[in-house]
Amino acid sequence: MKKYALPLAVVAAIGLTACNEKAETPAAETAAAEIKLESTQQRLSYGIAYGLGKRMSADAVPLDVDAFTAGLRDAMEGKEGRMTNEEIQAEMQAYQQRMQAEAEAAQAAQAEANASASAAFLEENGARDGVVTTESGLQYEVLEAGDGEKPGADDVVDVNYRGTLIDGTEFDSSYKRGESVQFGVGQVISGWTEALQLMPVGSKWKLYIPAELAYGAGGAGGMIGPNAALVFEVELLDIVEQEEGEAEAAAEG
Repeated sequence: MKKYALPLAVVAAIGLTACNEKAETPAAETAAAEIKLESTQQRLSYGIAYGLGKRMSADAVPLDVDAFTAGLRDAMEGKEGRMTNEEIQAEMQAYQQRMQAEAEAAQAAQAEANASASAAFLEENGARDGVVTTESGLQYEVLEAGDGEKPGADDVVDVNYRGTLIDGTEFDSSYKRGESVQFGVGQVISGWTEALQLMPVGSKWKLYIPAELAYGAGGAGGMIGPNAALVFEVELLDIVEQEEGEAEAAAEG
């Protein structure tokens, strides 16, 4: 689990959120509505504040606008803060700890849900005709049989592929990019490394890869969450010939 990082806008605002917890008052709303945006300074000031506000809103910062405005005004006018630096730091630290705890709890819940869904999917899928399950738990289905050579662990291959989650959500596709991909057989997730060494050139297989043979409990960020099983359509186009130096470099990883 990577450390939770607060956005810069959040860090700048945390200490001010503790000053006041009431909603913006009608008087404050009226004053804000009466502000004119005529001078360059006014327009610049509003633009900076509006952009900052949008980022804070997107990050769900529990910001009290009155307290934020008071803190900003006090600082700009050189007044003594209404909170000590120690109090501000304590509020910031407490907020960051709460957010980290919430993020970790959400990650754990997602990991548990993904593990359960993946196990059920693989159990049902493995019972289908035409699906082969290897000793490692990798499942594959031959869509098109090839008759070429099988690559070894140190080979570089040329492939086309499409990757999806078990619900069919696509997260990557060389077909959409319009070009195949070359990489070392031993330089990808272990489910791919195992499958590629079983595939003759010219084959097109569908792989069903358990999380432990993919990205495991950490996931891969973005769409691939923790403990997620993955599905790939893989077309093995060729084994790429390498010069002696390239082959040694590939073997070393």
